[in-house]
Amino acid sequence: MSICLVTGGAGFIGSHLVTHLLDLRQTVLVLDDLSGGRRENVDPRAELVIGSVVDHEQIESLFRGRGIERVYHLAAFTAEPLSHFVKRLNYDVNVRGSINIINASVRHGVKGIVFASTTGVYGDVPSPLREDGPLRPVDSYGLGKLLVEQELAITRRLFGLDFVALRLHNVYGENQLLADPYRNAVGIFLNQIMRDEPLSVYGDGEQVRAFTYVRDIIPILAAALDVPQACGKAFNLGSARLSSLNQLADAVRTAMGVPEHPIDHAPGRYELSNVYTDTALARSVFGAWSETGLAEGLARTARWARRLGPQELRSPIELEVDPQHLPGWVRDVSARIGDGRPLVLGTK
Repeated sequence: MSICLVTGGAGFIGSHLVTHLLDLRQTVLVLDDLSGGRRENVDPRAELVIGSVVDHEQIESLFRGRGIERVYHLAAFTAEPLSHFVKRLNYDVNVRGSINIINASVRHGVKGIVFASTTGVYGDVPSPLREDGPLRPVDSYGLGKLLVEQELAITRRLFGLDFVALRLHNVYGENQLLADPYRNAVGIFLNQIMRDEPLSVYGDGEQVRAFTYVRDIIPILAAALDVPQACGKAFNLGSARLSSLNQLADAVRTAMGVPEHPIDHAPGRYELSNVYTDTALARSVFGAWSETGLAEGLARTARWARRLGPQELRSPIELEVDPQHLPGWVRDVSARIGDGRPLVLGTK
């Protein structure tokens, strides 16, 4: 039995991981600032500490005397398309916060870190994305995650701290945040249907992704450090089944029982057209994992979403640039939150 720390454990993926680890009879400590997570998501068998990875003094206090052996580092800013406009937030949480976790892990003798990375580290390269391919991030989010992967490699070489980086992509399922209109197409679509709003599809909707049901990947996350040949490496982890955003919208409408729900094809925004991975390396190292079909995964998620009900739009994100520098889609989304004014920090 190990003592495990899950950062971001009150959030979407983290909450599923916490329950899985507890079912494996691990002792689990959760750190979450609840900016995107919910207390209700946390399995009551775990200990929840409210706090941020950015607070290095709290991190040091958290590790001291706990005997933490494994860290599952999932806490992050995750609204990738928005990262251009919140660079300080992105690098504070995703880079500086990760460094705090790495430093504390070295100081307190942690065995290893499982790091939730992203396919955003690849950037604008042809799909399918492969681990031995070029890494050319095109946004601050992907760049920050890549910096942490590289820092983990340096730290392992110098201090012997093991790690496994798992490049997740387009994960959906129960416990995802429905109220945030900036991230996760499945959550946005579900909430728009429950709020009787048209589904927002940018451009022609023919962008291709591989949507990954959360429970399919949790066992790999949990066991990654137990596979010796995985330590010190990065792996693509997710579905191999491809869908366009139009197909996703149709599948969500079907799952919610409203196949004729309207779709609003908004003007296109800057995003990569086709993003999907080759997962052969992960399957060769961790073994094959079962994949829940999109229809079944969405049916389960839709049942959960109906129980939760429509969510008032909210976001903890404050935009860091003046309105004239924002693309239309960001202005449109931010105007729908709160009192209708864009959430802009500007030079404050």
